[in-house]
Amino acid sequence: MKRAVFAGGCFWCTEAVFKRLKGVESIKSGYTGGFIKNPAYREVCQGRTGHAEGIRLDYDETLISYLELLEVFFATHDPTTLNRQANDVGTQYRSGIFYTDDDQLETATQFMKSLEAAKIFENPIVTELTPLEVFYDAEDDHDSYYDLNREQPYCTYLIDPKIKKLATYFKSLLK
Repeated sequence: MKRAVFAGGCFWCTEAVFKRLKGVESIKSGYTGGFIKNPAYREVCQGRTGHAEGIRLDYDETLISYLELLEVFFATHDPTTLNRQANDVGTQYRSGIFYTDDDQLETATQFMKSLEAAKIFENPIVTELTPLEVFYDAEDDHDSYYDLNREQPYCTYLIDPKIKKLATYFKSLLK
């Protein structure tokens, strides 16, 4: 198993997307990139800890590659808005890749350069590329939030379109 850590705004959105991919064996929402130990959701949401809401996933690289994970990551959030995803604003909603080894760093760096060169996005990519230091698991009530709360307006308006995009453009990667 390999591990990847991404922050693409609200972790409910990011988890909902990545848990549908073949090869993703486990996934956990949490906090990374901050400056205090064991942050709580309320502290992170208030922007007091420096953490980003993110996901940690373990995947089988014989079924899905890190590059494919990056493709999904960049297609399902806006990597050009600093500290913001839709109506979620603050450093906790920043776009980030927290790499676990030199191969992930090189793959992510080259992929981001290729996106910029191809002018895929109208604005420059602001996704941070940082070594993973520590990942703190979020409280359990955040696990599978989308699947358990699909009727909630947040899920309907923000997550449903991401899932539809995933099903349209990444059908071959779905479980």
